[in-house]
Amino acid sequence: MINYQLPDTGFVRIKTVLQHIPVGKSSWWAGVASGRFPKSYKIGPRTTVWKVEDIRNYINSQKQTHEC
Repeated sequence: MINYQLPDTGFVRIKTVLQHIPVGKSSWWAGVASGRFPKSYKIGPRTTVWKVEDIRNYINSQKQTHEC
């Protein structure tokens, strides 16, 4: 398995996101639709991405929630 690192800025695709957030693809899409997970951006007919900053903020918010 390849370890996909989050870049400092920019956009990432779902494969990279799911390397850092342990949910299945279907659960991820359901969470995006419900607003639980960060908003996606469509950059082509079959290409969806997420802002790295949004993914980092989500991961950090989950860490803070579980530290209490």
